[in-house]
Amino acid sequence: MRPDVVTLERSFDYLVPDKWREDGRAELIAVGSIVRVDLAGRRVGGWVTEINPETNASKLSPLQVLTGMGPPPEIIDLAKWAAWRWAGSEVHFLRAASPKRAIRRLPKINQATQTAPQFDTGITTLQLPPNDDGIDIALQAAQTGQALIVVPSLWEANRFAKAFRQKKIPVALGNDDWALAAAGATVIGAKSAVWLPMPNLTAVVVIDEHAEVHQSEKTPTYNARDVALERARRAGATAVLVSPIPSLEAQQLATPKSPTRASERSGWPLTHVLDRRKDDPTHAGLLSSDLRRHLDTPGTILAIVNRKGRSRLMACKDCGQLVRSSDGQTPMILNDDELYTPDGSETRPVVCADCGSTTLKNLRMGVTRVVKDLTAFVGEPVTEITATTKLSKNLSPRIFVGTEAALWRFDSAAVVVFLDFDQELLAIRQRSAPQALALLARAARLLMRNNPAGSLIIQTRQPDHPVLTAALKGDPRIVSNLEREKCQTLNLPPFGAQARISGIGAPDFIDSLKKNLTTDSDMKILGPANDSYLIRAPDHQTLLDALAAPPRPTTRLRIEVDPLRI
Repeated sequence: MRPDVVTLERSFDYLVPDKWREDGRAELIAVGSIVRVDLAGRRVGGWVTEINPETNASKLSPLQVLTGMGPPPEIIDLAKWAAWRWAGSEVHFLRAASPKRAIRRLPKINQATQTAPQFDTGITTLQLPPNDDGIDIALQAAQTGQALIVVPSLWEANRFAKAFRQKKIPVALGNDDWALAAAGATVIGAKSAVWLPMPNLTAVVVIDEHAEVHQSEKTPTYNARDVALERARRAGATAVLVSPIPSLEAQQLATPKSPTRASERSGWPLTHVLDRRKDDPTHAGLLSSDLRRHLDTPGTILAIVNRKGRSRLMACKDCGQLVRSSDGQTPMILNDDELYTPDGSETRPVVCADCGSTTLKNLRMGVTRVVKDLTAFVGEPVTEITATTKLSKNLSPRIFVGTEAALWRFDSAAVVVFLDFDQELLAIRQRSAPQALALLARAARLLMRNNPAGSLIIQTRQPDHPVLTAALKGDPRIVSNLEREKCQTLNLPPFGAQARISGIGAPDFIDSLKKNLTTDSDMKILGPANDSYLIRAPDHQTLLDALAAPPRPTTRLRIEVDPLRI
């Protein structure tokens, strides 16, 4: 039995009580069953991992409670693999694979009619333009038997499920339908859906496989695409990766199949690049004069700026000095009529530390300030979109401002405007170019869904950047070819492996790791920088075996294997 305790990396033996044999509960015990036991003076939950182990039964404590069904044996094995693959605890994955409520029996469902597979065996990568959301591919997969359909968001999961039910295909929608999944229904959901039980898995489809939302930010930071592919491999099922901009990982697994260039280009929206190189950056602000004519378009308009608050960078209007902390090292942020450092360590009134002036100017606006300026610019109400904003079809404003998260709050739009796209193009990140293109692809999906005449507006001082050329031509290969060359040269994923180590326990863990490395090791340990270390290795086997060797410190430790933002 594996206790539901992260710090206990082992299993314990327990005895099935005689009373359970008499009342029939013993017959319900199976590998994966969820039980409760007494352990070290307290009662904890856990999972049965083995039945009838070779042990001295006379010295065993009895099981206390049979909660119900849990992850089947193949998921327990998958959790062990995932714990190695993402250098985490098996318990985290077993929790994700367990039902939210006690389940003692499974429902009966009508299985989908099986047809001949529409895909090649193994892995297929499909490069479909943004106007094709992959739902037809997913429906084909469901006709082969029990399918796993992984989508980027819960909203899309509900939309896919509705289409499936109209076709009379049994659907398990996320963990709430755990029992339906275990009974053989097709599973549709976001990243956590990859952990649901699927006894008859025949096909796996990952929609927008490139999307960062498929990666869990919680420890362990697993990628749902990779878990889904491993499930397909173990079950001998077909796997299809669908994306308008296939990642290098997907391209390495299978050469992308794509439509004709004419079809692909027509699947991207009309794109306008507003060149701001001649605008004075200290006076022009975020709203260019050319932008006004694009905001008269009827329908929903989304304005995206990836900065919260009122201002993320300010300068004194009188002396021109940047507004910084008292040590001169950190730019200060304006919000609620107060200046503060991003970490909150220093605050002060709105005043220049160099000349004492109280008149400051925005060099880099945040969302809150953009809402105010855009309202004056267009002469109508503008709404800020946050994680708590409730959307309804009866909303009176038609213009919304938010960070990139707003792109996942809407199902369609008439215009999407990136007010400061240089922030994405100039980001100091390994994957900045494909991540920037991913934002444009997501915006394109919203524009092409219900309104092929929608417009994508991009304000920039780098109009010739390859990312923008790719969007204008509807040809993501322009970016992926450059990225492939860079990653191969630098041995970056997927042509190498890396992990970021952070937390209070990071120095001790790194010291232990270094002791295990030989002088001829291919691994490199970089840092610390920003309180974290970066470990690079030629492949995952080398990296993950090394991470598994040292003991884990008792203090907080965070290990991110293949982090997306670094």
